Amino acid sequence: MDYLLNEQQLMIKELCRKIAREKIAPVAAHYDEANEFAWDIVKVMAESDIMGIYIPEQYGGLGGGVMELAVATEELSWGCGGISLGFAATGLGTFPIILFGNEQQKAKYLPDIASGKKLAAFCLTEAEAGSDAGGIKTTARKEGDYYVLNGTKQWITNGGEAETYTVVAMTDKNKGARGASCFIVEKGYKGISFGKKENKMGIRSSATREVIFTDCKVPKENLLGKEGLGFIVAMRTFDYSRPGVAAQGLGIAQRALDEAIKYSRQRKQFGHSISSFQGIQFMLADMGMAVEASRALIYSAARMIDSGAKDISRASAMSKCFASDTAMRVTTDAVQILGGYGYMKEYPVEKLMRDAKITQIYEGTNQIQRGVIASSLIKESMA
Repeated sequence: MDYLLNEQQLMIKELCRKIAREKIAPVAAHYDEANEFAWDIVKVMAESDIMGIYIPEQYGGLGGGVMELAVATEELSWGCGGISLGFAATGLGTFPIILFGNEQQKAKYLPDIASGKKLAAFCLTEAEAGSDAGGIKTTARKEGDYYVLNGTKQWITNGGEAETYTVVAMTDKNKGARGASCFIVEKGYKGISFGKKENKMGIRSSATREVIFTDCKVPKENLLGKEGLGFIVAMRTFDYSRPGVAAQGLGIAQRALDEAIKYSRQRKQFGHSISSFQGIQFMLADMGMAVEASRALIYSAARMIDSGAKDISRASAMSKCFASDTAMRVTTDAVQILGGYGYMKEYPVEKLMRDAKITQIYEGTNQIQRGVIASSLIKESMA
């Protein structure tokens, strides 16, 4: 379908599609099996000038927004949902700086991210603070010209590989969520360290680690906004980043649909290609409808966010929830269509199924998204 992408967005889509097909897809199985971060591909993305497409032009970016991020993530994820996170998760770690950073902070950190010299990561989740983002235990104590951070963040995408971390910590633990603040922390600061790389079910080519702060001194000028804004920074960041997760799920689902169609035309049973069987046709039709509906919802939400609309949480949550559920359903059906072959690692759909699952979980589980959506609908009906 024609979504009326502008010239720049079409250029981004075509470039990322080329990278996905020529550079990412051929090596995706290798990086998945090796559980290795794909620095070679990150370098390709940096050299292609896509790392900063959502960063303002004055800081070295292309000046795009959530729409450009979604278009790129969709195409890159067609190649590999894990490898695409070198790009997409950097966006998650960068949005707090774009949205809440002052001029000095933006000028210091955004150019290197835009050029691909440095990756970013967002540190919110902890062992006891997943969906309950207000339950974080990491602390930031003010001492003169520094804040001293102590605590452990868990399951941080790009952890250990990124150079720039946006970290939510408690500056006043007696105020609950209102006592949280957000800081920019550099990898080279004394007191920051990293746990082992997690051995995950899917997105195995993405680095997921603990980020540990032990008396980590962070200059006071690295505070984003002001004390007490941490929870707002996190929630606003997710409003902007969730269409990116949705786009990751969309790219995975589109690849699964493509593989299922290709296989159904080649596979013969009872003397006919299985694509001629009504049961398979109906499955493909349902998969195709869900994929296209996801794309329409994601692009619509992204455009709404980029327009400057104030109330974007519902649209963002809808796009993430629907597209990630679609990714799980479509990849499962793709495995079914390929039958026994679909269950084997020689074929890509089993990996797509494993990669799809996380999109229903991170950046807010789909149960949390449904809560956000329902609350918004109920509130609107009371107005």
